[in-house]
Amino acid sequence: MTQVAPQLNDIANGSKNRLFPKDEAAHRWYRFVLSFPPQLVREYIDRFHLTRKSLVLDPFCGTGTTLVEAKKQGVRSVGLEAHPMPAFASGVKTEWSPDPRGLLEHAGRVAAKVGKGLASGTETLRSLPPETDKLLLKGSIGPLPLHKTLALLDELRGEASSLYYKHERLSLANALVQDIGNLHFGPEVGVSKKKKDDAPVVASWLSNVRTMAEDLEELRGKQHVPSTVWCHDSRHMLELIPDGSVDGVITSPPYPNEKDYTRTTRLESVILGLIHDRKGLRRLKQGLLRSNTRNVYKDDRDDRWIEGFPKIKKIAEQIERRRIALGKTSGFERLYARVTKLYFGGMAQHLSVLRRALRPGARLAYVVGDQASFLRVMIRTGQLLGEIAESLGYEVEALDLFRTRFSTTTKEQLREEVLVLRWPG
Repeated sequence: MTQVAPQLNDIANGSKNRLFPKDEAAHRWYRFVLSFPPQLVREYIDRFHLTRKSLVLDPFCGTGTTLVEAKKQGVRSVGLEAHPMPAFASGVKTEWSPDPRGLLEHAGRVAAKVGKGLASGTETLRSLPPETDKLLLKGSIGPLPLHKTLALLDELRGEASSLYYKHERLSLANALVQDIGNLHFGPEVGVSKKKKDDAPVVASWLSNVRTMAEDLEELRGKQHVPSTVWCHDSRHMLELIPDGSVDGVITSPPYPNEKDYTRTTRLESVILGLIHDRKGLRRLKQGLLRSNTRNVYKDDRDDRWIEGFPKIKKIAEQIERRRIALGKTSGFERLYARVTKLYFGGMAQHLSVLRRALRPGARLAYVVGDQASFLRVMIRTGQLLGEIAESLGYEVEALDLFRTRFSTTTKEQLREEVLVLRWPG
């Protein structure tokens, strides 16, 4: 009997981000804890009447939920993601051409070589260069698991010309987060109090490779549906997306809060060599939408895009007044009002440059959430983005409630919504 994933409206609020067994193929290769679910993408692909002739864009593609699901539905897709780790993951998760049996055989040979080297016990413990090691959350991986991981990585680098290299690296990234490291995820990433002295690095990696091979077998026949991923800032996309080419947008941009996405993905980004030092981390942060105080810089000017929006100015002033009243004086707290304006300014810039890429009648779905992270001042993200979009010529079709989620800051349920727009052209 065919298993059918529940429709979005039939799913309990607490489970609406859950990945159901029916949907696991490719999505489970690497996924953010709070990623929006495949069934949400399917709902809007259907609602927007997107077909194999359509092109769907995800300008904040993260780990590729929209792109993977569009490919499964036979819809062409393009994704933009400014962070190299999720951009890498999205590219791999939409590449379904590797032969499953060949992948397993290749990974088996790599595992045997690594296992033989580790079993000899003659090596001193491998470690990261000091400037790279400083980027990791302290205690996020133990010395012995790190040694084994670096041994496996070195063997994989020797096979960089292999057809399976990228898939095997992503399998390791997933194993680092799920099994090898000492991370735990709540509202923010942290390090577990109980740390692992050892971890089955090669076995965990091989298990993920087997999962990939199973999924590649299931996805055969759909590997030719085009999907492209660019590691690029969605505020500056004009050179990448042809004018008038996009039929639909389904995305979830960052929210204005204190979630630092470079911290959430730090372990795998550093160990896979996507970030090497603090200068590289700074360059990465400077290319991201300003949504938290950890990536605000003196020369940022995105706030000029919303100078004509008194509601946003009023919210920023309210945050600053509350900060002063509460006596909050840390450097980050002093930036709360500014990052609010920079966030909405960056989104205004994105929506402005996006217009050229849209076909007349294109429809857009933005998954966004209300926030109260900045001293409990409520920010109605969806409503404000809708008003910005209208000022740029978009039509607001709906603000659909997706789910509510509990705020650890206010102890209240906050709305997570889908802002639905139409570009009249």
